[in-house]
Amino acid sequence: MNQILSVDNSSIKNGKVKNQKTRNRGPANIHSILKFFAISILIFGVFIIGSGSYSMYKDATKEVEKTKPVIYVENTQEEQILLKVTHDKSLAKVIYNWNSETDIPIPCNNKQEVETTIELPTGVNTLTVKAIDVNGEEIEYTQVYTIEEPININIEPDGNNLKIIANGRNKLQYMTYRWDENEETKVDIEANQGEQIIEIPKGLHKLTVIVVDENNKTETKEQEVNGVTKPKVEVIEAEDGKFTIKASDEQGIKKVEFKINEKKYTLNLDQVLELEERKEFEYSYELNDGENKIEVIAYNESNVEQTFTTQINK
Repeated sequence: MNQILSVDNSSIKNGKVKNQKTRNRGPANIHSILKFFAISILIFGVFIIGSGSYSMYKDATKEVEKTKPVIYVENTQEEQILLKVTHDKSLAKVIYNWNSETDIPIPCNNKQEVETTIELPTGVNTLTVKAIDVNGEEIEYTQVYTIEEPININIEPDGNNLKIIANGRNKLQYMTYRWDENEETKVDIEANQGEQIIEIPKGLHKLTVIVVDENNKTETKEQEVNGVTKPKVEVIEAEDGKFTIKASDEQGIKKVEFKINEKKYTLNLDQVLELEERKEFEYSYELNDGENKIEVIAYNESNVEQTFTTQINK
């Protein structure tokens, strides 16, 4: 029996059977895979670029934060310091001043390191240093320094005389003093402090004192002095139950204050007497019964005073 196989002619061409479903699906899958990989590579590239840029930004930020100048100050001597400024970039400007006064520049010449020696002034002073780099980054340093005078000279009254007191950080060799342009007098000291009492000539004169220490540092002090003597004052007991105050001065007695057993009285003589009448002055006052503690203070025209105290029993 002959069997007949029936095949659709549309599926047969040139003696071959074609699978329509397989032909249509193969090329589409390859295209999708390529597209997926292309997109993935693009995203990955963007991510890598972004991460690199962020890292560069972070590095740049860190660089800015760490590139301010650095200021060093070192005491090299008792009255001297070494100022040094360093940086990893060129320095545009370095200045310093004392007590916010005149700025003193230190030449930079676009160097990354500069230094200078600064003399410390005596007394209490504030040092301010400012450093600025080529990018405008700046830093400021402030410090207070207290430096005593190497030599101090004081001139003060001592009765009718003057006392010269000299002291220094180092041992003093000697002092000299003179009135006006007269010959000077030398006084050896050989210690950190020395004193000398001198007489005051009458009238207005200029005193010049010079002190030299063991390092040959010299200090000079000039002072005008009006040479006057203290008034003379005394209290005597009178026979009529009174006491008498006697005061005299070549300039004239300006005022007399006296106390009797803590009760105080004041006589302003310049308001009631002429100058010539006040050069020799007497005043009497009644004594209290019993004990009288008396203190008298007389002032001349230069307000130089003299005190006298006594006790009188009536």
